[in-house]
Amino acid sequence: MEKPSLEINLPDTHEEGKLYVVDSLNNLNKLNVCPDGSQHALDEEENTGGTGENTGGSNIRNQCLFFVTFILTLIVSLALVSFVIFLIIQTRNKMDQISSRLISEKKNIEELKKINNMILKHLNQSGIKE
Repeated sequence: MEKPSLEINLPDTHEEGKLYVVDSLNNLNKLNVCPDGSQHALDEEENTGGTGENTGGSNIRNQCLFFVTFILTLIVSLALVSFVIFLIIQTRNKMDQISSRLISEKKNIEELKKINNMILKHLNQSGIKE
């Protein structure tokens, strides 16, 4: 009552066929669900057999992208800090100009007060003599 080897292999082939159909349906579902840009990643995974052979290149690409992003962030930060320092220097120069103007105007006002006092004294003295 031994079964021939053909009968033993036949159910295995049928199971493999089911797995192939399921795998094909999964691939079809991935095509319908995934956007166009991610299809390239799926193709690479299929080409490598899903064993992760391409992770080295992806890892290097991610490190390179991180490095470029980091450098750009540093450059933008440096530009912003330089602009803020420039604005601080410009503001300090304007404040110095305004301060010097106020000091000179204060001196002018003091001189006008002295002249006013002298005129009042002169008027008071001349009013008394008449």
